[in-house]
Amino acid sequence: MNIVGTVTNPDFLVAVLAAISAAAIVFTFGMQFSDKKDVKHRIKKVAIERERLRVDEISRLRGEDKNARKKKESSETVNKIVDRFDLKKAFADEQTTKKLARAGYRGPTAVTTFVFLRFVVPLGTTVLALFYFMFAFNKGGPLYLSITYAIGVGIVSSYLPVVMLKNQTTKRQQSIRSSWSDCLDLLLLCVESGMSIEHAFNRVAKEIAVQSPELGEELTLTTAELSFLDRRSRAYENMSDRTGLDEVKSVMTALIQSDKYGTSVGSSLRVMAEEGREMRMMAAEAKAAALPPKLTVPLILFFLPVLFIMVMTPALMSAFN
Repeated sequence: MNIVGTVTNPDFLVAVLAAISAAAIVFTFGMQFSDKKDVKHRIKKVAIERERLRVDEISRLRGEDKNARKKKESSETVNKIVDRFDLKKAFADEQTTKKLARAGYRGPTAVTTFVFLRFVVPLGTTVLALFYFMFAFNKGGPLYLSITYAIGVGIVSSYLPVVMLKNQTTKRQQSIRSSWSDCLDLLLLCVESGMSIEHAFNRVAKEIAVQSPELGEELTLTTAELSFLDRRSRAYENMSDRTGLDEVKSVMTALIQSDKYGTSVGSSLRVMAEEGREMRMMAAEAKAAALPPKLTVPLILFFLPVLFIMVMTPALMSAFN
């Protein structure tokens, strides 16, 4: 059989192309049905998960949580210690609640726990350091020296809760800042499509929570405050205070001005979105411009010595030989 003749036969080529076309059509229709089936399966899973979360929330509100009693007892113990030694006057001020809120900790329980940690952590580390210096590091040495070292460790560790709180605040602000430009774009789309500002915040909170849970949480709280506060400006001010970011504060100020003077919210959001994109681009350019100076020290310490060795070693070997 002549294979070349068969392959080059026009009838054979037409049959092969027709078979490929039929297979492609069947495959295309089959993929559509499989995609619909997959979408139905995903919708069913989401419905089941939503029902489970609803049942858990109802159980929690009814007081059926198994760990609720233990948490309540521990919080009562902490409250008694804080009230007994009057720790809030010593370790808390007017800005403590705002700092905790910026780190994601809200309510009087957060303040009580933070004050309790600032009291307990230095004492615990002092005792542990005293045992370490007495029986391990400075074993057999003078006792006053071990006590001095332990007190020094306790003084240093007293700043540990503050440092951890600042670190948590920085991480939270970075997460909000990285997603804020996308949030403004989504808000602009929702407002221009005809949604009210409350519905726009609620919708964007659900969408942006996948990218930044912290920003989604803040938008959800703002949506709730827009519903029950007497003035919208208070909700906007509370969001700017909770985040502590200049970008958020400028947008909230623009929304307050729009609500006060009756200007277009969409126009304000469009201007702020453009400014947010420009600031994001400027920040990226600043990071790129700062890269060469940062690479100078590693280049001098690690690359240049190796380069000099590779260049000079053959010449030195030939000279000494």
